[in-house]
Amino acid sequence: MYLSIYLSIYLSIYLLQSIIYLSISINYLSILVIYLSIYQSICLFQSIIYLYHSFIYLSIYLSFVQIYLSISVIYLSLYCTQLSIYLSIYLSIYLSIYLSISVIYLSIYCCQLSIYLNIYLYQSFIYQPYLSIVCTNLSQSITSLSIYMRLTVYTYIYLFQSIYL
Repeated sequence: MYLSIYLSIYLSIYLLQSIIYLSISINYLSILVIYLSIYQSICLFQSIIYLYHSFIYLSIYLSFVQIYLSISVIYLSLYCTQLSIYLSIYLSIYLSIYLSISVIYLSIYCCQLSIYLNIYLYQSFIYQPYLSIVCTNLSQSITSLSIYMRLTVYTYIYLFQSIYL
């Protein structure tokens, strides 16, 4: 009987100690859960701040990229404008030289033809009125070509001056 009382007391003490240890463990676990939740909220807050800073840096970077692209477009438009001016100058010089040489060759050819026709005119009296009209027309053509050549040169000089101004 003493043994049963002793065992019951021992078991009750053991159970009481177990309950106390269990309650202490539960308290430690609850404190640990509170600590972990605080740590998690701090980490979450820091990650949110990090993400916020990342978005700010990304927006700043994108604005710089946009500025760089707009400056690149401005430089490209200036380069295209300069290239078009150079091409127009080059083409106008080339065309003026080509037209001048063409007019010179044509005038030389017309002069040769006029000389040949004059020689033929002196040789043949039958076709004299017709050939004199042709020679007159040829001389007028040569005069017109020289006037055209002068106008072309003046036009290109005016174009160059207007481009450089």
